[in-house]
Amino acid sequence: MNSRTERPRRPRPAGRTVPRTGVLLVGALALGAGLLAPSVAGAAPKPGPKPAPEAPGAGDLDLSLIGRYDSGVYGESAAEITAWDPDTERLFVVSAVAGTVDVLDLSDPTDPRKVGELDTPGANSVAVHDGLIAVAREASPKTAPGTVAFFRASDLRPIREVTVGALPDALTFTPDGKRVVVANEGEPDSYCADGVDPEGTISVITIPNGTRTTTLNGVRVATADFRAWNGREDELRAAGVRILGPGASAARDLEPEYVAVSEDSKTAWVTLQENNAIAVVHLPSARVTDVVPLGLKDHSLPGNGLDASDRDNAINITGWPVMGMYQPDSIAAFTAPDAGGKPGRGGKPGKAGKGEEFLVIANEGDARDWGCYAEEVRVNALILSPEVFPNAAELRNNANLGRLTVSVESPRDEQGRATELHVFGGRSVSVLDSEGRMVWDSGDHLERLTAELFPEDFNANNSANGSFDSRSDNKGPEPEGVVVGTVNDTPYAFVGLERIGGVVVYDLTDPRAPRPAGYVNSRDFSGDAETGTAGDLGPEGLAFIPAGESPNGRPLLVVAHEVSGTTAVYEIS
Repeated sequence: MNSRTERPRRPRPAGRTVPRTGVLLVGALALGAGLLAPSVAGAAPKPGPKPAPEAPGAGDLDLSLIGRYDSGVYGESAAEITAWDPDTERLFVVSAVAGTVDVLDLSDPTDPRKVGELDTPGANSVAVHDGLIAVAREASPKTAPGTVAFFRASDLRPIREVTVGALPDALTFTPDGKRVVVANEGEPDSYCADGVDPEGTISVITIPNGTRTTTLNGVRVATADFRAWNGREDELRAAGVRILGPGASAARDLEPEYVAVSEDSKTAWVTLQENNAIAVVHLPSARVTDVVPLGLKDHSLPGNGLDASDRDNAINITGWPVMGMYQPDSIAAFTAPDAGGKPGRGGKPGKAGKGEEFLVIANEGDARDWGCYAEEVRVNALILSPEVFPNAAELRNNANLGRLTVSVESPRDEQGRATELHVFGGRSVSVLDSEGRMVWDSGDHLERLTAELFPEDFNANNSANGSFDSRSDNKGPEPEGVVVGTVNDTPYAFVGLERIGGVVVYDLTDPRAPRPAGYVNSRDFSGDAETGTAGDLGPEGLAFIPAGESPNGRPLLVVAHEVSGTTAVYEIS
């Protein structure tokens, strides 16, 4: 187990076909030594154990691009979140620009074809379970209560809508199919005097058995909120939870982003991205039982480096005196293998022996930028404390840290000089135990991997080719989506890199020491993004299809790309 620092006690509540080609890169660049456990502000993190030596190719996966559906819409979020229904062999893809969920026939995964759509203005997320489709829809304005619309998967007939919280951003069915859990982000429209900042909440929708795909009569909606922490904002801050909205209470400032659910369907873990924390929800009672801070990542330590400048015209992944806020977007749950059973989560749902449950998070990072408040600031706009940063002038050079985007809320001394620099996102993937404690982080592996494989396109943007190093100053590769799937009894995490593109794979057999297992990137760096010749850009939502549910009998990974508007199908072997 990785060593980790003691955290402060936290308060608890009183269509076209493509050939089988594409960039295929497997098992490249092993994780280096010194992967780190989390650090709480003011505490020195300690390096974790070295990963076990790798047998070349052992456990690696091959991901081959075998099919692609192209919406023909570039740069408008025409393909975001995906959900798979094995009974109809259809894939459901959120198209934000059209206000629909596109229905793709995936019976031939080499030739995905659009066969229908669900009229769902404001759609943000979609999930399917046992013949029932659920779509999360934000209202207009977004600060008003949203809805979840239900459809029958067999004929796409609308069944019922229910009201949930403001800005439902993600939803999922529990493994037993009895509930739908919705993360209502509750973003403000501004922080000005006349602005509206709704509460962030989690809706727990109970699905009746007898009317599941007919009328849904008897459906119930319960709300888990954060009001128990109102008046205790200072306690949350002291524990490491970011509460920073001007004048906001805890209930309004905490913003649920994404949801994972335990194998027994009783617990949900919800990312609070801007707050750099995880909420734990007891689903039977629809009650938030804990808010867990994720701490800070010390980028000055070996194995935790980052490339901090977009103006040095070089790849320079090294240690810098900055602290990373993990700020995960997506989260997935899985059960680790043990002698008593096989892994669950991502393959066919079921028991997994007596294995321990863990969480995987993709540490994207996100800043708040609303009317009357902007959180992002560059280091060269700050005055640095000479006691903490004796080489401040050198650090503020644009080729060093000057261009790095940090939080304006970074700690300062009484004279207003920065004493720490807090950057958005961990540029990494982490594993947490079931209580939200971090047991592993990938350190700087993602940047080192992409630097080795794509040195001419390192930290490129997702909207244009020829953009080398353009994201180094702001979150780097940006791991965003994550899903866990089981292949040959081995659990793997599949992680989408929003900026440079592609999917990185980690073998989760040992959750405290995952190992790289592959990387595929079907972006064409020689093509033109706007004319549709650059392949797949901006991976957003991922769906794993286990072999037992797959239309061709082989495990598949489906990835929606919001910038290119494409949905790619990869075969896993």
